[in-house]
Order: sequence, then structure tokens, then C-alpha cells
Amino acid sequence: MAERLTDRSCAEFAEVLAAKESVPGGGGAAALVGALGVALCSMVGNFTTGKKTYAAVEEDVQRMLREAEEVRGELINLVQADAEAFFPLSQAYAIPRDDPRRADVLEQATMNACVAPLEMMHQICRAIELLEEMGQKGSRMLVSDVGCGALLCRAALEAASMNVFVNTKTLKDREYAEQTESECDEMLSEYIPRAELCAQTVMAQIRA
Repeated sequence: MAERLTDRSCAEFAEVLAAKESVPGGGGAAALVGALGVALCSMVGNFTTGKKTYAAVEEDVQRMLREAEEVRGELINLVQADAEAFFPLSQAYAIPRDDPRRADVLEQATMNACVAPLEMMHQICRAIELLEEMGQKGSRMLVSDVGCGALLCRAALEAASMNVFVNTKTLKDREYAEQTESECDEMLSEYIPRAELCAQTVMAQIRA
């Protein structure tokens, strides 16, 4: 791919996502949604920093901004990484079934296709942690943006996990598959409730 998917406009990305094309797909969409979620965390931080009212948490906000920028960059890169991992997988499926190389090539390509969505999950968990903290320390004027970010990250986390599970399901190396699935399940069981609680707390505040 000569052009990075994330160099396209929002409209162009949505158009290619809707097209009869293999990539981007659910994995790329998950990474982008996670990036948008953590971008909202950054927005709240940028409106908070430098304000006298929040001087006591200035250092914390600055740290969160640095971390959020790193997470956002990782997730944007993972949009492309996920797309690039799909090509060798599609090539592996195209190998004739009677070719003795097929099984090994397909197994390795499937394992490689797990890497990007699994890393998305780790980065989205970091984003959820940042949103929780920003919800406590960021500007009260933008609390709804923290809640929106938490909801986006919650959806992105589960969407990314589906892109892991759809690949581990077909692996012959069940030890690797089960270890990977267990890692996903741990993140889902901890961070989906945390993201939901963050969003619910915000909703309670704005509807009080």
C-alpha cells in the first residue's frame, strides 16, 4: 500500500471501509475508534492545562497529555499494521489445499494477524486508564468528552478482541491460542467495566 490508510480524509476512510475491499476492516476501525477516544482525553487535558483552577494537578495533566499522545500515535499506526498483516493471510488462504506448505504458511500468517489487534487492546486499556484519571482531574467543563472517550474506548476494546478471537479460533497451536485468548479475556473483564463506570459516572454528573 503506497498510501497509508490514516493519511486519508475521514470521508475517504469511511468510503474505503464501506467498499468491497478486504482492508481496512474491523481491526482498523477498532484502532481508529480507540485513537479518537484517547484524543478526547487529550482535548480535555489541553483545555485544563495552564488554568489556575487546576494548578494543583498541572503536572498530572501534562503527564497524561504526553501518555495520551503516545497511545494515540500507537493506535493510528496499528490501523496500518492491521491492514498490512491481512495481505499475507489472504495469500496463505490462496495456496492450493494440496500444497504441503499451505498449513504451515497459513498458521504463521494467522498468528501474525493476531499481533496488531492484541496490541490495540493493550493501548486501549492505557487509554481507559487515562480517561479515568482525566475524569477526576480534568476541567469540569469538558466532563462529557471524557465520558464519550470512555464509551468509544469500550467499544474499540471489544471490537479489537473480536479480531483476535476470529484468528485464534482457527489456529492448530492451541497452547498459543489459549494463552492469547486468556490475555484478551483478562483485559476485557477488567477494562470494559472500568470504561463503563467512567462513562456512567459522567452521565450521572451531567444529568444530576
